[in-house]
Amino acid sequence: MATQIKFGTSGWRAIVAEEFTVANIRRAVTGIAKYVSSQTGPKTVLVGRDPRFLGEVFVHEAAKVLAAHGVRPIVIPEAAPTPAIAYAVRTRKTGGSINFTASHNPPEYNGIKYSTPDGAPALPEVTSQIEGLIAELGENVPAPAEAKEKFEEADVKPEYLKRLAELVDLKAIQKAGIKVVCDPFWGAGRGYASDLLARNGVSVATVHDYRDVLFGGHAPEPDDHLLADCKAKMKETGAAIGIATDGDADRFGVVDGDGTFIQPNYIIALLFDCLVETRGWKNGVAKSVATTNLVNALAEYHKVELHETPVGFKYIGALIDQDKIAIGGEESAGLTIRGHVPEKDGIIAGLLVAEMVAVRRKSVGQQLNELFAKVGSFYPLRENFRLTPEVKEKFTEKVKRDPRSLGGRKVAQVVRTDGLKLVLEDGSWVCYRLSGTEPVVRVYSEARKEDELASLSKAAKDWVLE
Repeated sequence: MATQIKFGTSGWRAIVAEEFTVANIRRAVTGIAKYVSSQTGPKTVLVGRDPRFLGEVFVHEAAKVLAAHGVRPIVIPEAAPTPAIAYAVRTRKTGGSINFTASHNPPEYNGIKYSTPDGAPALPEVTSQIEGLIAELGENVPAPAEAKEKFEEADVKPEYLKRLAELVDLKAIQKAGIKVVCDPFWGAGRGYASDLLARNGVSVATVHDYRDVLFGGHAPEPDDHLLADCKAKMKETGAAIGIATDGDADRFGVVDGDGTFIQPNYIIALLFDCLVETRGWKNGVAKSVATTNLVNALAEYHKVELHETPVGFKYIGALIDQDKIAIGGEESAGLTIRGHVPEKDGIIAGLLVAEMVAVRRKSVGQQLNELFAKVGSFYPLRENFRLTPEVKEKFTEKVKRDPRSLGGRKVAQVVRTDGLKLVLEDGSWVCYRLSGTEPVVRVYSEARKEDELASLSKAAKDWVLE
């Protein structure tokens, strides 16, 4: 029986040699080729990859399939960040891109991400068409013939770095004399932020700056528990900031000068505040419903329009394309800014944090404390609860109703932008989102006082199980 290939907003992902096989790659790329051929736009597609095992082989196979269906492939020979590929789609005006990446997933995974001609991840109305085309193919798609000529190639790095230099105040970073550590997690971000900073006179050091298809033996995820080497290098060099990216460099991680990991929720809020104050960008801000309400408080403080979206960066990308926002972000470490790609960009996020530290001449922690003093404090938490079939069935029915209280506290507002969000009278909140693929409920909590977060988390969990 043929593997069912389903594209989410981040594409189709599977374990290499189990479902992610050459045969299934042919099926997936044939579906994309047929879709591109049916559109009125350009019949060219960029084909790129992150540094995962066999990436080069998969890119070559995809290029052959595209060519066999009358779509001209443009191959990116080196591993490239997702945002750099997105930018190249826009500047080169292609019919989109195919990117072999599993982002922050463990090394045994790979994936195919299709982006449309705007450089954004394909929306569900597009991926559903592609899935239908794949389903029509059946299980076996013949291997395409070897190309008679070498495929056209593209180096996406120079034009992307040039754009970053236009969007980030590199002179301010250099002038401040701060030292930076870059941790690309052996991923596609290698040689991007570090090269740009070094060329502009910034003292920069790196860790994990070589190819390792196993990513050190764990998922290439720039989270606190995996940033020990980055912190050690910062201590060794006296760096003011550490910036990390995941496997395809669309997500970010930030370490303050004292070795403290600053969670993405706070980075989004801090950069929003800084862009308003230093650049006067007040055309709007976007955040997913599961992202900190510190952004809401800042939007009210700065008198900036707030867009609270469902989870999924495609909604924020659309607002960037329409120039309705200065910055948009998700708590899962996705961020982009005005005038840039409608796609998550972990590289520009890290560079903007370095700029923020340089311009304000204060550590990230100091700036966060000042933000709390300005609009109040917010303490977010994300947890996953696994559900038995019985509990899941009961909970699925329960979330359809509007509860009046949570843990003995009155619910002041019910928000259904995505899942169920319960806002309490003091502004603390809990948001429940059921996974579509696992027996898991994702629970996002945010307390207004740090010592109340544990009790809020307990109340959130108890409500699931009661």
